[in-house]
Amino acid sequence: MSDVLAALDIGTNSFHLVVARTGATDRFEVMARSKELVRLGSGSGDMRKLEPDAIERGIEALVRLGKVAETHGAEVYAVATSAVREADNADEFLRRARTEAGIDIQVISGPEEARLIHLGVLQAVPVFDRRLILMDIGGGSTEILIGERGETLAVTSLKVGALRLTQRFFSSKRLHPSAVDACRRWLRSSLAPVARQVRRHGFDVAVGSSGTVATLCSMVHAMRGGESLRTFNNFTFTAAELGQVVDLIISAETLEQRPKLPGMDPSRADIILAGALIAEQVMAELGIDEMIYSDYALREGALLDALHRRRGGTLHHLHDLRRRSVEHLAGLMDDDPHHSAEVARLALDLFDLTHQWHGASDQDRELLEAAALLTNVGMFVSHDGFHKHSYYIIRNTEHLAGFTDNEIEIIAQVARYHRKSPPKVSHDAFAALTDAGRTTVRVLAAILRVAIGLDQTHDAVVSTLGLRLDGDGDADDAVVLELGLRPGATAELELFTANERRGLLEEVVGRPIRIELAPAAK
Repeated sequence: MSDVLAALDIGTNSFHLVVARTGATDRFEVMARSKELVRLGSGSGDMRKLEPDAIERGIEALVRLGKVAETHGAEVYAVATSAVREADNADEFLRRARTEAGIDIQVISGPEEARLIHLGVLQAVPVFDRRLILMDIGGGSTEILIGERGETLAVTSLKVGALRLTQRFFSSKRLHPSAVDACRRWLRSSLAPVARQVRRHGFDVAVGSSGTVATLCSMVHAMRGGESLRTFNNFTFTAAELGQVVDLIISAETLEQRPKLPGMDPSRADIILAGALIAEQVMAELGIDEMIYSDYALREGALLDALHRRRGGTLHHLHDLRRRSVEHLAGLMDDDPHHSAEVARLALDLFDLTHQWHGASDQDRELLEAAALLTNVGMFVSHDGFHKHSYYIIRNTEHLAGFTDNEIEIIAQVARYHRKSPPKVSHDAFAALTDAGRTTVRVLAAILRVAIGLDQTHDAVVSTLGLRLDGDGDADDAVVLELGLRPGATAELELFTANERRGLLEEVVGRPIRIELAPAAK
């Protein structure tokens, strides 16, 4: 049986394929992604019929996507959503998919769609232990789910989608003055039963998925004046920011104007107003002040579900999503993970001991640990300049789940600056960070540099770290870092290397630093 699987999401608006290699655990390595804009649910009649031209587009897309999967030797698990499950002539499409494209399609219910989306989201956003409300805006339907620890507490599938509402309220090329208000009233009425359900269960965090939400994130980011992001996964926006984006979309009265809006995905420009209004009303009616975007959704959930069906499994790996993804990447590329783990331990101890001077946050502490565990992954490419290879791998990997784009950038830069040149504004990537981001990189890189020196021999000779001030309490008193050693150990190389690497840390804490053996270790 092949260890390569493909999941195909046959949506109302677009088809999405993901091909991945599976391992001994529930994790998978994405090998290829492909997307086809099909508009399977286009046409009149509120999606009760798949139009002949839409079926043709769909079959042609399936043939192409099937070839992508075949290239990788992947078994395809295909699921179809709103457009197919509602169409009276769905059998024609399913038959042709089987005979012409060689793809057997499972038509799933709205609640099953929501369950799979939930499973996908938990692989990308670190919310396993929190009660979440999930919103996925598709072309034909919107799924809303309340879940906790992988279990579904409540789920609703509404016949409310970006393509469906566009056809109902915004079919003309010029925006009708009353169309927006009419759409909002209709949405509020549709959401009333869901609001009662949400009030009964409550939630801690809100997550949104789908292409519509991705486009809204892009527009919010552009509105903030941000630089381009490699991924919007874990991007957060507020209801107020969404309101501003909705106003901006409404201000473009014609379809010709809309693709030019900052952050707009041109392929989605004709249906984005309906999608944005759905998101706006869901947040308003369900009391959501802030929403996190998940780049994973139905296709990734279907992939993991297929893996479970093949061999069984649990969701235990989603409990600590961020750390497990870091450990997974390190396990793939670090040939001395014990050294990296020891460096991470020392770095966290040093972070805590010097906190009164650097003032970094608990979140920064987690990024430091990630950078320490991943510092040496660049050696997988080459020992020469491996710190730069580490930056590239961390920055471009798909294995780091649960981190925002900015957090991944900071982890990558801390790993990059653990040796050689300190961070400089003449380096483009460092200069592109915010002031706060540059400060974080300097602080964490300074700590990591010393921590690596403290395990220079890779023998884990330093068991404890202590700290004292050498002087009478003056502002310029030296900081003395005292090393406790493991029984029988010596640390000449660690002392020399750590002292050689302390310069950036001295700048960060604003004091001279000495690194010595603790009295008991001398």
